[in-house]
Amino acid sequence: MAFEEAKERLRGSIAPVITPFHEDESIDFEKFQELINWQIASGSHGISCTGTSGEPSSMSIEERINVMEVACKTVNGRVPFIPGTGSTNHQETLRMTKAAQEMGADAAMVIVPYYNKPNQHALYKHFKAVADSVDIPIILYNIPGRTAINLEAVTIARLSEDCPNIIGVKESNKDFEHVNKVLLKCGREFNLYSGIEVLCYPMLAIGGAGHISATANVAPREVAEVYNRWAEGDVKGAQDLHYELMPLNDVLFRDTNPAPVKAALGMMGKIKPILRKPLDVPSSEIQAEIREVLLDYQLITEDVEI
Repeated sequence: MAFEEAKERLRGSIAPVITPFHEDESIDFEKFQELINWQIASGSHGISCTGTSGEPSSMSIEERINVMEVACKTVNGRVPFIPGTGSTNHQETLRMTKAAQEMGADAAMVIVPYYNKPNQHALYKHFKAVADSVDIPIILYNIPGRTAINLEAVTIARLSEDCPNIIGVKESNKDFEHVNKVLLKCGREFNLYSGIEVLCYPMLAIGGAGHISATANVAPREVAEVYNRWAEGDVKGAQDLHYELMPLNDVLFRDTNPAPVKAALGMMGKIKPILRKPLDVPSSEIQAEIREVLLDYQLITEDVEI
């Protein structure tokens, strides 16, 4: 019953908050807390961290757990908290997912292991072991563009049937036929979240539970409002906002996430736009494009320079 209740609570725009850094690339926890508070004040329905937008592969396991703990304390139960706890290493994934449960996270989001390219049976064994190790809801995270392997709908269905606490999946998958098959095979009560910005609205239309969109880092109120309008039955309003957000979505993925997002937040005065190596800020040309789009959305003023 608890997991069924979680499916209802864990809906809407769950903001995947970036990890801000100081000039020396140490974590700027003060700015991190400010970003979380801004997200909640702006209407985001949930907070995530240490997912793709949080540069987790650039952090040690201890740093990731520390970031998760700070986020959990900052959220303080105001909205659901869903950290990313997956890794390319199975034992590390177990450790971080257990840590999420111990600190009181509402769920854990577990990515398909990247680089290893496990087959579907191996993926099943990995995720089942993670789910069996904890008593909190698990949201699978399928992002084949980063992991080089797709978590197939039949595997997701098998996991959802065998693991009651696997309640949903974040699909950063441009294959819309695939995401339709996920709900077909898992049942429409399974929580489907869009991780592809241009599919946030379409996934709601097929029965999605919400979205975990990097664009929420820059425009949290508008990204949350797409879900709000849909949930209120304002289909045209949600559709209108979907199209209004498309230029912003596009420019924020002109380079590898979260580089454009951090550049944008830097222009907005929210953070210093610093990424840990091997990532770096976008080229000056892309930053100029970001600036023009932010001006169009009135997120910055003309006096802001790159």
